[in-house]
Amino acid sequence: MNKDPPLTPDDFPIEVHREKLNQRGEPVAFAETEELAGEIAERLNEQAYQDEQDRWSA
Repeated sequence: MNKDPPLTPDDFPIEVHREKLNQRGEPVAFAETEELAGEIAERLNEQAYQDEQDRWSA
């Protein structure tokens, strides 16, 4: 079980450097390939952006 705290809006954007997903320059996760890391980061960032937009439009 993962005991890391959940991501918050301040944790975004998630950036990619090769297979590493980085948050403010620090690695937070690793993917098997650079392509997969990019896809994961893109989805996380898009979801965070949409959540923020929903919060402001409510």
